[in-house]
Amino acid sequence: MAFGTQDEADDVMNEINMTPLVDVMLVLLIIFIITVPVMKHSVNVDLPRATNQPEDVKPETVRLTVDADGKYYWNGGAVSDAELEPLLKAEAAKQPQPDLHIRGDKAVRYERVAQAMAAAQRAGVRKIGFVTDPAP
Repeated sequence: MAFGTQDEADDVMNEINMTPLVDVMLVLLIIFIITVPVMKHSVNVDLPRATNQPEDVKPETVRLTVDADGKYYWNGGAVSDAELEPLLKAEAAKQPQPDLHIRGDKAVRYERVAQAMAAAQRAGVRKIGFVTDPAP
């Protein structure tokens, strides 16, 4: 015994069930009602005042120049190959460690610049830069 016909079971439901949506919205509303007053009430604390002067310590710059003949110049003064590594070790031990700027003549063999870089690496110098002239 059937209560309805076959056509009634196959009909598509044309309405959206709003009950779950309303339930979710009510839960969210209750959560916001509870949390907003908690966020606005904070503990008032009278924090101490202190003055702070930032210390602006800039590391010095060491200029290592390699001329066209392959000779080394430390901040403008000539140094030999044997004197170069102890000078680099002394600079690497400083705090803050100075920057090493290598200026190589374009006519110098790359081997001389590479030797200076290797000596700086063995000495523990971490900041090495190359100085070039801008193209005209």
